[in-house]
Amino acid sequence: MPTPITVPRLGWTMEEGVFVGWLKRDGDTIEPGDMVFELEGEKASQEIESLDGGVLRIPFDAPKPGDVVRVGAVLGYLFAPDESAESGLPIADCGLKGGPQLGDAQRPPFAPAASQSATRGPQSEITLAISPRARRVARELGVDWRTLRGGGRTGRIRERDVRAAAIATHTSTPVARPGGPPIPGRLMPLTPTRRTIARRMSAGVHEAAPVTLVTKADATNLVELRRRLGAAIVAGASAPTYTDLLVKITAESLRQHPLLNAQWRDDGIFVPDVIHIAIAVDAPDGLVAPVVRDAARLSLATLAAESRRLVEAARRGALKTEDISGATFTVSNLGPFGVDAFTPIVNPPQCAVLGVGRIVREPGVVGDQIVPRDMMALSLTFDHRIVDGAPAARFLNDVRRSVENPVGW
Repeated sequence: MPTPITVPRLGWTMEEGVFVGWLKRDGDTIEPGDMVFELEGEKASQEIESLDGGVLRIPFDAPKPGDVVRVGAVLGYLFAPDESAESGLPIADCGLKGGPQLGDAQRPPFAPAASQSATRGPQSEITLAISPRARRVARELGVDWRTLRGGGRTGRIRERDVRAAAIATHTSTPVARPGGPPIPGRLMPLTPTRRTIARRMSAGVHEAAPVTLVTKADATNLVELRRRLGAAIVAGASAPTYTDLLVKITAESLRQHPLLNAQWRDDGIFVPDVIHIAIAVDAPDGLVAPVVRDAARLSLATLAAESRRLVEAARRGALKTEDISGATFTVSNLGPFGVDAFTPIVNPPQCAVLGVGRIVREPGVVGDQIVPRDMMALSLTFDHRIVDGAPAARFLNDVRRSVENPVGW
């Protein structure tokens, strides 16, 4: 019997994904560990490896690049070398969302190998004609990239070409509103990334019991520490950012307040043995939150290097599923954007998120004197189902004290 190739679950909340394309052709011999197809999860794409070996047979109506498929859906089959696919198994439900189901008795279950190879051949041309990032953006914005002229050196279609076409396509049209005349404007399609952000942010408000605490920290010593670290860094490296310092401070504080690192589950409150901190990054495709794993155990230099890798990957659109999954806490720093303070939203099942505002030079009282100090606002939003106000306040107070006396940790 042939072995089905199915859609895996890339994240614990994933129920469906976007089929990006086959990495092998119909009739290819597959070895265990070979990458067979590419799948895009909630905010990252990943090449999926085969756990078994055999001859790949792709059904006649297998999903096309850009199709939404459900977790567990069958995409193709692996046949033994001596096993014929002529009477192979049709797929009763490939998991296509909003489209026809496979297994139509009027169609052959598998296309002839030569014909199928011809059908799948353009996959290699797609890779050459358009960058993977541009292809993903084209799918999200509803742009047919095959009609575009590439601006790359070899005529390759780039992300900027796709976005320019999207702006030109969605011309201003009146949008009707209840009780009044249409309002001129343009309707932007919802991308999968934007839908994921909307779903998670809504869950943080409607599925949790969010409460926000705000305090102000004297970050003068933190600013001085970062200056000294920058001066001591050897050539070729870079100083830790303020986000790196806040992530390290937060991780150390979570050691003492594990409930802020906990998660709500239907059968109880789960307290992880690890501290994985997500950092909010403003990427071209929308907000992403790559995860610094074991943040409390990392040295500051190692943490900064890992954070820098994740941020660069996020801005290139090159994050993998493992880079954005498994966070137990989130730090969101809007200081670089000139924001003083804000109310961050919890990302369930996490318990809390720390919002960091900009550092502002303000008058401060030291002893009996008023002197200039570098002040920073800290906002902690937490799920009141998991932890009460007093423990959350103690955690935030410990973070504030560590900001004011960073040498302590």
